[in-house]
Amino acid sequence: MSLPARRSRSRGCRRMGRGRPGAPRPAAVQGTGGSSAVSKCSAAARGYIQDRFLRLLVGRQRRRAPLVHRGYYIRARAVDHCVQDFLLKTQGCPRTQILSLGAGFDSLYFRLKDLGLLHHTVVYEVDFPSVACQKAALIKRMEELSALVGDTGGEGLGVITFSGEDYKLLGVDLSELSELERALEEAGLDSEIPTLFIAEVVLAYMESSRSDALVRWAAERFPRACFLLYEQTRPGDAFGRVMQQHFRQLSSALRSLAQYPDCEAQQRRFSERGWTECSVMDMNEFFTCCTPEDEQQRVQALEPFDEYEEWHLKCSHYFVLTASKGMEPSWTPLLSNMTAPRDGAPVRVAGSVTAAVCARHSEVPSLRRYGHHSVLMKPNVILTTGGFGEEDGQHCRMRNFHVLIKHGGCWKAGCVKQENPDKRWDGRLYHTVSCLSNSLALVVGGRTSPSSAGLGMLWLKFPDTSNALDPDVITVELVPVQPAAEPAALHWRHSTTEVMFKGEKYLFVYGGRSAMEPVLGDWYFLHTQELSCSVIPVEGPVPESRHSHSACSWRGGALIAGGLGAAERPLGSVFFLRELEHGFQWQRVETHPLLIPRYSHSAHVHEGKLLLVGGVWLHSSSVPGVTVVDLMTGLCSDYTIDVEHLEWPLMLHNHSSVLLPDEEELLLIGGGGNCFSFGTHLNPEPVSLSLSDILTRR
Repeated sequence: MSLPARRSRSRGCRRMGRGRPGAPRPAAVQGTGGSSAVSKCSAAARGYIQDRFLRLLVGRQRRRAPLVHRGYYIRARAVDHCVQDFLLKTQGCPRTQILSLGAGFDSLYFRLKDLGLLHHTVVYEVDFPSVACQKAALIKRMEELSALVGDTGGEGLGVITFSGEDYKLLGVDLSELSELERALEEAGLDSEIPTLFIAEVVLAYMESSRSDALVRWAAERFPRACFLLYEQTRPGDAFGRVMQQHFRQLSSALRSLAQYPDCEAQQRRFSERGWTECSVMDMNEFFTCCTPEDEQQRVQALEPFDEYEEWHLKCSHYFVLTASKGMEPSWTPLLSNMTAPRDGAPVRVAGSVTAAVCARHSEVPSLRRYGHHSVLMKPNVILTTGGFGEEDGQHCRMRNFHVLIKHGGCWKAGCVKQENPDKRWDGRLYHTVSCLSNSLALVVGGRTSPSSAGLGMLWLKFPDTSNALDPDVITVELVPVQPAAEPAALHWRHSTTEVMFKGEKYLFVYGGRSAMEPVLGDWYFLHTQELSCSVIPVEGPVPESRHSHSACSWRGGALIAGGLGAAERPLGSVFFLRELEHGFQWQRVETHPLLIPRYSHSAHVHEGKLLLVGGVWLHSSSVPGVTVVDLMTGLCSDYTIDVEHLEWPLMLHNHSSVLLPDEEELLLIGGGGNCFSFGTHLNPEPVSLSLSDILTRR
């Protein structure tokens, strides 16, 4: 093809390519890039990343949620970590180059140039023609940008939309490999010098055959090359299904996820296509292993945050991969700082438990919630309070109670009548409810927002309704407890467990977090009659501070399992608070194999076995199901939850569960949360798990 013909064809700066049948629409893919740039800009404005150029390239400003800030922070840090390592390892080379594929409105070149790191490096950026033209126009218009890059007047020649001494911006479709190669040759890319390829959430939108061809071409065409890849993984679990649905709705399906569903498959992808060195880790591992501890603490303290589950789930569904060939010394930026412990060997699955939707009882959607609490008031009545969920088609803090009543073996939604409507429920989340009798329950702690103080205590009184005309109506009276500022009641994500001491009942309030402290390890004994804090001696090794753990009554004491500890790391320890003649004693429960660290689960004890249900762990090969710990032998067995019969993703964090011991059945109620920027998922209906098979195993 002659140069004039190529130039004529490339003047599609003002139009989009037609695209191939079945391919994602260019405009849709570009939309994801624009949204990403706005999110990065918001993260920079809050101090997560240092980047003064994003606001110039993005234009519009929009405040994102803290969860989104963290997500784009870890993405930016991973890319910068690897890019700067490449520049450091190649600083002795006379010339190097960086090729950013699908660069969009990224500011990488300007940051590197401003830091003085491009002494002998040329940066090439490639994106759709319309995107490249928009970015070129922005650079020319913004003096701060144009002054950094300079202008050699090469734009408009072929596919080059902007040309500087060490910066080339090209408009070309990445999926057309032959056109891409010709465009790069025209722009002066040198295949003989060390080259870093960067692809941030780009290859996933391409057909696998075309992205694979690009990966192979880069290895075959460049004898000294490095590849940096950041994109999605783990499509099969509940979070992954929500993530895929989000991109499908944007007409930007993640086309390579089915073929490369995990980090190991991505590693094989590169190894089989000519890359000799390849390392990969998900973003939980990167944050732990490649981010200095003081930097982790800085980010965790930037703004009030209480979406730990969603943060860890987001990080487990994105990965960073580095591959290289012909580099001396080897380029292995993901191996240099890996000193933090991992979560251990693959999960050894002992079996599965089938999930089934409870009888169609819930015509009202008020059980679509998370951060709530459910309690078995009577053998046939379950009360659910608080949380964040869906009400009248809106997402909000839930101010209405919900009750399930069992009739004829089926659970159905009942009606809750509030005795004193002037004293409405305050919409708290992450509280506890302890049923002290069939007519009385105590609410402890909770919060409205991550920056609010705890909300104290409330009595929930249930007048005797045995003679009521309508057995499906439960009457509730709210009575504030004074003083509301009791220290034990200012926590959230804590636990409240009934224990016995010298024949009297106490509520053991343990752990949690507060508006001032991100993790607490203190405890209180509340006398159930007087609701005053009692001083009872406790000896033995004190457990690590934690929140979002589980606690169960057992043998007059309390079993504490898992939780999120300091530095936002899940814990795998189990402790028993055992009653002694003069007080209590902490004892560690040894499990074998070791319990995989987790949090945001629920727990129950049944006939000497501790059941841990759902939750979040950083073990990326699977999601938590039901773990059974034999408290006599310490034997720990993991069971997956079979969700084949459910028509929607089942997310088991921030949920509640109720054990029905006579039926050996678990009811899972609510659960879910904000799936990063992919939307909110709330489990629509309660689910039952039959435990009879796993509880009878020895």
